[in-house]
Amino acid sequence: MIRFLVRIGVSLAANAIGLLVAALVLDKMDVDVASFLVAVVIFTIVLGLLLPFIASQLRRRQSAALGGVALIATLVSLIVTDLLSDGFSIDGIGTWLAAAVIVWAASLAAAFILPFLGLKKYLEQRQE
Repeated sequence: MIRFLVRIGVSLAANAIGLLVAALVLDKMDVDVASFLVAVVIFTIVLGLLLPFIASQLRRRQSAALGGVALIATLVSLIVTDLLSDGFSIDGIGTWLAAAVIVWAASLAAAFILPFLGLKKYLEQRQE
């Protein structure tokens, strides 16, 4: 149970970093401070649901796009977050594509780095 909660926390933090980096880099992507947490939660839930679904659909069709599942799921999650969140907006096709790549890359990097900032040691100590 603890590992599951930690995994959710790391996902939320990594996605928050990804969305923040993209919002800072892209002029046509705006996230209100007040609705940032809501956008992160929506994005994380949608991404968590979409990743296995899209992967299974592409695997079943033996699609060449299987390698880009996370990127596709990130783009779709951004679209859903834009539709559901009032303080989150992205304008322009180029911005959508750039946002998907930036959020995907920053979230991936953060997901690899965050556990090594003390979280891994904490979990190891709890197991002892």
